[in-house]
Amino acid sequence: MSSMRFNFRSQVLGCYVDVSIVFPTDQLSYYRMEDGFRHHVGPGEQKVLPCYAQNMKFQTVYLMHGGGDDDSLPYRYTSAERYAQQNCVMLVTPNIANSFGVDTGSGVKYATFVGEELPTVVQALFASSPAREDNFIVGYAMGGNVALGQAIMHPERYAACVDISGGIGMTLDTQKLIDELQSPHFEDFPIYHAAFGPADQIRGSRYDIHQICVQNLVAGKAMPVFHLMAGTEEGAIRARVMEDARMLKELGIDVQYMDVEGGRHDFALWDSALKLVFDELLPLRRKPLYT
Repeated sequence: MSSMRFNFRSQVLGCYVDVSIVFPTDQLSYYRMEDGFRHHVGPGEQKVLPCYAQNMKFQTVYLMHGGGDDDSLPYRYTSAERYAQQNCVMLVTPNIANSFGVDTGSGVKYATFVGEELPTVVQALFASSPAREDNFIVGYAMGGNVALGQAIMHPERYAACVDISGGIGMTLDTQKLIDELQSPHFEDFPIYHAAFGPADQIRGSRYDIHQICVQNLVAGKAMPVFHLMAGTEEGAIRARVMEDARMLKELGIDVQYMDVEGGRHDFALWDSALKLVFDELLPLRRKPLYT
């Protein structure tokens, strides 16, 4: 696998931002592997690899990190890179800080960055297929809610969305978000209030993704396939994820909910969930795309 940390100046954020990007280069060859010529291929590894070529593209997974993490944590604490390599898919993880992936009340536009600027830059500069059927968004913890919100706000970009343990931030249960902002539990969590602003202004706003989802359905927009999962030991987080799945199903959207037996809110759960995502849940072609 090829790994890089790309740093560029985001016009939307008004600052330089880190983005971790990985490519499945171990499954590619710079020469045609024909006539028994297998340079640097060991015994029992006689698979003919596809070649590097101009204009080749990859299916791409936008992998959103959790709260308190950065773009490197998904690769340091899970085997996401290996799972992507085995399934021949490109990964993109932006550093979205503790933003909840929204255009914050303080004016920092992380939702616009993730949903508009980032894919434009990635598809222009890297071998990422621009086709909707080749793009997916996945996240764990805070990143799960980021994935959920982005898939609803930009259904034209993603074929599938996976929300793993998404227990804070964007939710289809608008009243739940309002209640959280008004609850004593979140009084000592100023970044939550800075992100979403006053509780009495949530309904009908850019944070009301239930209303946005309904508007998209009325407009006849094709929605992604949704996979939501949580550990059986995640308590209130599990309940929140289950409610999001229920509300998506109520709207007639293709959604599957899955319990991870014994799973807690930690990287052990998220690593096992990501393996399932890459191996089974996403409709991956598992090969480079030639144009």
